[in-house]
Amino acid sequence: MKVNILFSTVLMIGFFLLVGFVASDDQAKPWKIPAKYEKMENPYDADKESLKIGKRLWKKHCGSCHGGEGLGDGSKAAQLETAPGDFSSAVFQDQSDGAIFYKSWFGRDEMPNYEKKIPYDEDVWHLVNYMRTFGE
Repeated sequence: MKVNILFSTVLMIGFFLLVGFVASDDQAKPWKIPAKYEKMENPYDADKESLKIGKRLWKKHCGSCHGGEGLGDGSKAAQLETAPGDFSSAVFQDQSDGAIFYKSWFGRDEMPNYEKKIPYDEDVWHLVNYMRTFGE
């Protein structure tokens, strides 16, 4: 009897460790940003008009997963296999504008590609400016 309980306990602990490892490994998978994008600078100032455009695009394309304030708590976030991230965090805000541009436009895995939905790179730069406000 004690052997069955011990075996069951070890099996359950192993299962939870495996699930936790797979989930954390998937979330920790680093992005491969091409050097061209890593070094890109945003050609648009974060002025009132840019932020207005960025906010409109955010609400239309991003907020359902990433949340209204970029905290990763959008209405669709719980349905995702990977956490959408907290854009107010230093980890996010410390990225180059070009890296954020690349991730936002090209996506990967559950993060969709937006080249057709947001066809103008100018608009993606406005989104980058708006995402920067989450760190303030």
